[in-house]
Amino acid sequence: MIRILLADDEDLTRGALAALLGLEPDLTVVAQAPDGPTAVEAATRHPIDIALLDLEMPHLDGISAALAIHRHRPVPTVLVTRHARPGVLRRALAAGIHGFVPKTTPATRLAAILRDVHDGGRYIDHQLATHALTETPCPLTPRELDVLRAVHHGQAISALATEHHLAPGTVRNYLSGAITKLAVRTRHEAARRAWEEGWI
Repeated sequence: MIRILLADDEDLTRGALAALLGLEPDLTVVAQAPDGPTAVEAATRHPIDIALLDLEMPHLDGISAALAIHRHRPVPTVLVTRHARPGVLRRALAAGIHGFVPKTTPATRLAAILRDVHDGGRYIDHQLATHALTETPCPLTPRELDVLRAVHHGQAISALATEHHLAPGTVRNYLSGAITKLAVRTRHEAARRAWEEGWI
C-alpha cells in the first residue's frame, strides 16, 4: 500500500479526495491536515510514503510545508492547486517537488500520478509547463522576494527586519528596489504583482 499524507484547507475537498483515493486498491490516506503546520506535524507522527499537498493553505503554503516535511521525512511530494500560476512551478521544482497538478485533475488520473511519483517519476501538468517556459523571468533578487513575501502576509517592516536580522532601512531599500523593478507605486502593489506572477 502507498501511504498518503493529504493536506487541504477545504474540508469538503479534502474529505472527498480522501474517499476517492481510498477506493484505489493500492492507496491509503493515513493522515489528513487542514493546513501546512498540521501537515508537517502529521508527517513526523505517521509513516507515509508520499505527501499530497494543496498549494494554497493558511499559515504555511504547500511549497513551504513540503520543504519542512522533507527535513523530517524525505518523501516525494505532489502539489495540487486551483490557481496554477506559472511562476509557482519554478519555485516548486526548485524546492524538489515531484508532481504539480491542477485541482481539475480526475481522481483516477491523480491516483496514477501518485503511483508514478511513488515509483520515482515526476509529473508536471503540460499546460502549466508550457506557460512556465514562456513566462518572463523574475527580475527580483531572493532578498527582495523575501521582503515582498512578508508584505504579502501582512508583516510590518519592523517585524520583517527583526525576522531577517536586517536594519529597517535595509528592508526599505529592498522594498524600494522591488517597487522600481516592477514599476508599481507601493510595496503592497509590488507584493500583489509578485504573488500574481507566482514568484512568492
